[in-house]
Amino acid sequence: MSNEEQLKQDNHSKKRKLNLSFPESRFMKFIGGKDLAFALLILIFIGCAIFIFDQVSYIFKPFIIVFNTIIAPIIVSIILYYLFNPLVNLMERYNISRLWGVIILFLVIVGVIALAINLLIPVIGAQFKSFGNNFPYYVDKVNKFIDSVTKYSLISNFYVQIQDQLDSLAKKLPSMVSDYFNGFGSKVKNFAEALVNVGVVIATTPFVLFFMLKDGHRFKEFSTNLMPPKFRKDFHDLLDKMSIQVGSYIQGQIIVSFCIGILLFIGYSIIGLDYSLILASIAAVTSVVPYIGPTIAISPAIIIALITSPFMLLKLVIVWTAVQFIEGHFISPNIMGKTLKIHPLTIIFILLSAGNLLGIVGVILGIPAYAILKVLVSHLYTMYKRRYNKYYGDDAGEYEITSDEEIR
Repeated sequence: MSNEEQLKQDNHSKKRKLNLSFPESRFMKFIGGKDLAFALLILIFIGCAIFIFDQVSYIFKPFIIVFNTIIAPIIVSIILYYLFNPLVNLMERYNISRLWGVIILFLVIVGVIALAINLLIPVIGAQFKSFGNNFPYYVDKVNKFIDSVTKYSLISNFYVQIQDQLDSLAKKLPSMVSDYFNGFGSKVKNFAEALVNVGVVIATTPFVLFFMLKDGHRFKEFSTNLMPPKFRKDFHDLLDKMSIQVGSYIQGQIIVSFCIGILLFIGYSIIGLDYSLILASIAAVTSVVPYIGPTIAISPAIIIALITSPFMLLKLVIVWTAVQFIEGHFISPNIMGKTLKIHPLTIIFILLSAGNLLGIVGVILGIPAYAILKVLVSHLYTMYKRRYNKYYGDDAGEYEITSDEEIR
């Protein structure tokens, strides 16, 4: 027997002795066996590495600056990518190359923006000018309304308390203004930086979006090929599901918001509400955020209607109820469908939590981020069910795995 064969036999004997000394139960195999211990060891090493890097975090400051610089245009470009990519795919199906499809799309977008500026800006400007001219009248009407309300004895006590609070605030106002302007230089600097950042986002987003639309479809193939062959199907399936979830939400929410804006503009115009275009535009923008957005959208309309007349407020309520009914029963079910399958209460909790963590950015990106996380958790749960069926399915029955959970 050669030395190599003898060495293999000795190694095989050692493995058998080790397996006899430490037999693996079915439960240990189910939770991963020795692989689990190896994974826990890796997690410990990762935790130690994170702790060490946290102690020398100043090393990563340049990377953080670079990340903060590029993240905003990337996020905006991803949102626009999911909105416009179906149009590029449609043109590609009609034998238009992807490059020319993107060029045509950009020309159409520039044309639509120019048309909107020529048609809408004069109307919006005229409405803002009208609001500025009527502002003293509105203030006078609000004061008369407050005076009429304070005649009631029950409310007059609260009015006196409010007046006292305003008087004390007026006394403190000079010191508050002085404190505010002490750091005026830094505030101007921060405002200038914010303005520059917005300019950078506006300037770079078209270029990022162009290359995303042109070459974004190759990202899936490239990233899938980076994965080990054993995990490529799972990874490809995850990317598909994430893309469907995020794309459906972004496309659906923007289309629904656009429809709400049009319906409200028509309704406001019918009832004769002042500044109908501005109010409808505000509603269209804020309706991108579900549940919280409509509440913000109706607030300025309620103020204008109250100032106009109580009857106008009644007409506003009728228009808003009709639009919400149409949106809830016809527009959202047909456009959004049930792709996300997120309970309304869950959406409210997500918006509140994400808003506290990241502000307005969290409110906008909270639901797409949750959709991605939901896909990951659902996929891991499917893997768990398959593993359970493998080791315990014969004992008390198997988990049911639906067709949606099957790996494509």
